[in-house]
Amino acid sequence: MNILALLQPLRPIVSQTTMRQMSVLMGAMLAMTGRVTMLGMARWTDKGGSYRSVQRFFQTTIPWIQVMWAFFRDHLHQAGDEYLLVGDECVVSKSGKETHGLGRFYAPLWGRPVSSVALFALSLVNPRERRSYPVMSEQVPSQEGVNREVKPRTRRKKAAAQSSAGRPGRPPGRRNSIKTEVTLTPELTRIQTMVKQFLAVVDQRLKLTYLVLDGHFGNNNALQMVRQCGLHLVSKLRHDAALYFPYQGDNKRCKYGAKVAYDNLPASCWQQTIIDDGVHTDIYQATLRHKAFAQPLNVVILLKTRPTTGAQARVLLFTSDLALNWSQVLEYYQLRFQIEFNFRDAKQYWGLEDFMNVKKTPVTNAINLSFLMVNVSQVLLQDLRREDPAVNVLDLKAHYRGHKYVAEVLKLLPQKPDPIFTEAIFDRISRLGRIHPPQPALCPS
Repeated sequence: MNILALLQPLRPIVSQTTMRQMSVLMGAMLAMTGRVTMLGMARWTDKGGSYRSVQRFFQTTIPWIQVMWAFFRDHLHQAGDEYLLVGDECVVSKSGKETHGLGRFYAPLWGRPVSSVALFALSLVNPRERRSYPVMSEQVPSQEGVNREVKPRTRRKKAAAQSSAGRPGRPPGRRNSIKTEVTLTPELTRIQTMVKQFLAVVDQRLKLTYLVLDGHFGNNNALQMVRQCGLHLVSKLRHDAALYFPYQGDNKRCKYGAKVAYDNLPASCWQQTIIDDGVHTDIYQATLRHKAFAQPLNVVILLKTRPTTGAQARVLLFTSDLALNWSQVLEYYQLRFQIEFNFRDAKQYWGLEDFMNVKKTPVTNAINLSFLMVNVSQVLLQDLRREDPAVNVLDLKAHYRGHKYVAEVLKLLPQKPDPIFTEAIFDRISRLGRIHPPQPALCPS
């Protein structure tokens, strides 16, 4: 497939020169081996892909939000399908001291803070296909890393004594805070800005209702941030969260009823029991309240028990949409993990962990180009999967690498061979190195 033809939806957004440079780089990234750096790409490009041209592309300011959305809209969007907006943070380890945004961020792979670049990405997940497509990413400022100054904590009693001049109890004149009026942290402000920017670009073709985030955002501030964007939050609470049933009595001022006892949940909340690999999972759903949240929550409780040992585990999922079914809450939160496959592909195949750019614009372009290649590879794989559904990115790269080798060899021949024989050569060489090779084609005698 002609890559330049794939990029035609970007014509109103970027210049013709930028689009041509992008197509040349994408062709090199599909065929190349080794680290995906500017120099590495320049070694695999055809005419128009010199190292200076690669440098000029990475110095170009590109409106990546519009680029990512236009490509998804024209090539990956399925009319009539529901989509979830999923967000998560990704940490890319980097050495040196000059890379833009470099700081010490916690990396789960190492289990400790490392010198790295962190970014927050948004992806659209199709529940029917169970696939994720990155649509936006932004670097996390180094000030939000773990190297920021941590203020020493003071004891609550000491602070209360200082504020009330030694008088115990609640200070006079103090009123209850309105929980819907929250002060967003710099992290939540940055994420809210990203979500609003993306929603402003999306047209009427796509209706978004839910933003799915991990348990780090299972708090009232994150919930209010999402509601201010016009979306519902799907996330996870702590396993020991103090939840209460809504008050059912006559006192209108009371909000909280009996506290939820996880070892004695009412049978009316039970939904289903699943037995998998000897583990019994009891699923409960109820509308509950939390004293730190401003509104009732639609909570799905998963109680996992291994009868042979008696070991138990508990997972609390929640959403601000009180009408959402428990199976959808569970499915939506499970689909959140699809964004991790975007991070894996971008790091493993498309240079997210290889780039050596230092300044802000080249770093931004390197990050977003790797995520755009995740979507481009999905479009290219659609054709190959019609013949073999098991084809993956490694097969795609082997296919393009074989075509690259054959094209270079044909340039050396004094006379081009017969087109039928040429097609057979392309087919045979492109199968080398593939994990899922296609059925061998008959070569002409």
